[in-house]
Amino acid sequence: MKTKGIHHISAMVGNPQENLDFYGTTLGLRFVKKTVNFDDPGTYHFYFGNESGKPGTIITFFPFEGMQQGKVGAGQVGTTAYAIPTGSYDFWKNRLTEKLVTFEEAERFGEKQLVFQDPHGLQIELVERSKGPNSRFEIDGISTDVAIKGFAGATLLSRDPADTARLLTEAFGLTIAKRSETMDRYTAEGEFGNTIDILHANVPVGRPGAGTVHHIAWRADDQTQQLDWMKQINAFGLMTTEVKDRNYFTSIYFHDRGRILHEIATDNPGFTVDEAFELLGEDLKLPEQFEAHRATIEGHVAPITLPKGRLV
Repeated sequence: MKTKGIHHISAMVGNPQENLDFYGTTLGLRFVKKTVNFDDPGTYHFYFGNESGKPGTIITFFPFEGMQQGKVGAGQVGTTAYAIPTGSYDFWKNRLTEKLVTFEEAERFGEKQLVFQDPHGLQIELVERSKGPNSRFEIDGISTDVAIKGFAGATLLSRDPADTARLLTEAFGLTIAKRSETMDRYTAEGEFGNTIDILHANVPVGRPGAGTVHHIAWRADDQTQQLDWMKQINAFGLMTTEVKDRNYFTSIYFHDRGRILHEIATDNPGFTVDEAFELLGEDLKLPEQFEAHRATIEGHVAPITLPKGRLV
C-alpha cells in the first residue's frame, strides 16, 4: 500500500480574523469551510485550500483567541511547505514585501524557498513546483498563474527520526529521494503534498499551543482502504483510534514513536457534501449532533469577515 501523500495539515492559531486575513488574502487560499471543532464546538474550525479544497491542498486551523503561544520542536510538524507555480517566485517575493511579511530566502535539495512565519508563529515555506494543476481561485491581485496550488510537503521534527522514517517507507510506502548531512527527503506519488523531509539534528521538544501544527493527515482513497491502513499501522506496532466521522472525510489517528500525531483521512466525500461548490465557506456548517445548539454556538463564536475572491 502507498499513500498519495498529505491529505491535510491542522494547526493551532490565535485570533480567527487574523488567520482568515493572512491565509485568505495575503496568501490567497480559498476559504472552503467554516465549521466548529468537533471536540470543542465553542470554537471555530477553518479550512482553506485550492478552489475545491482538494486533498493535498487543505490547511485547517483551530483558532483560539488568547491561546498560549506554543513552541515548535521535536514531536511536531516543523514547517509546512506550499507549492507555487513555476515562474512565480519573484511575484511572491514582491507580494510578501508589499504585505510587510518578513521573509528569508533559502535553498534545500536544489530548490529555492521563501521562508517566513504566519502572524501566530507557524513556519511556512513557498517553493516552485511544476507538478499539479494551478488553482482556479483568484483574490486581491493573486491570479491563477501565480496562486498557491497546494502543499509542496512538510518537514517533520521527530523525537525518533529513524523510526519516523521507517513509518514513511515501511507503512506509508514513500521512497527515499535525497539525503543531506542533516535531512532526508521522502516522496509520495500524489500531485501535491508529496515530499516529506525529516530533520535528523537534535532539536528541543515542542510545546503545543498557538503557532504549532496539531497533526498531519495522510490520504486514503475511501473508507475501505482506510480500514486497510488501520491494519497496516497496527502491524507496524502502533495503535490507532476508532474511525471518526468528520463530515467531509472519515479519520483515524495515532502517534508515531517520535511523538508526531498522524491522521489517515479519506478523500471522500469532500466539502460539497453540505454546500454548493460556488458557495463553499460562506455559511457556518455544523455536524448533525450540534444542530440543536446552533443558536448557542453562533452566539459564542467570534463574528468574522470572510475574504472575497472569485472562481475562474
